Amino acid sequence: MLSDTLSNELQRYAIGSRIKALRLRKKLGLVQLAGHTGLSPAMLSKIERGQMFPTLPTLLRIAMVFGVGLDHFFTAEEEPLIAIVRKEQRLKLPSPPGGKHPAYIFESLDYPASGRRMEAFYAEFPLDAPPSEPHQHGSAEFIYVLSGRLVVNVNGKEVALDTEDAIYFESSVPHNYRREGEAISTAIVVTSS
Repeated sequence: MLSDTLSNELQRYAIGSRIKALRLRKKLGLVQLAGHTGLSPAMLSKIERGQMFPTLPTLLRIAMVFGVGLDHFFTAEEEPLIAIVRKEQRLKLPSPPGGKHPAYIFESLDYPASGRRMEAFYAEFPLDAPPSEPHQHGSAEFIYVLSGRLVVNVNGKEVALDTEDAIYFESSVPHNYRREGEAISTAIVVTSS
């Protein structure tokens, strides 16, 4: 008989539900799995329901049927990364920092996500904003204009974007932005490293 502590720790690995998931993925019934492993259907049922914990040799028999290693049952399943940023949590950062008239003000939309493969920003281009300085970074950038008109210069080629227009470009070449027209411009900017 296992102590409560051992039982709780073994439950954490969810070996039974992992076996059941493998079995269902292969479209095997308990009787069919029993035939492949040499174990009884009743024993397999108890293991799947968490009423019994298999020994390592028993688990190895099951693993071999599904073509997985023992580590399949003991490695933590990765939780999908979820990071939420509320509007009131965002910080307004002018670019360039400390300038009297920034070219744009941006707010990170994904700063809590560590190890992210992209960065998303809300950008605002004020009425008195000068063009931004040419810059380059990462490998790609995507801009979706929410309001106003925004001119994007990519490696010397200018493109004017109006509300609901979008652009994707390689950001490893020099590029910059400038607002055009009578209203402020706002956009969602996504960059990748």
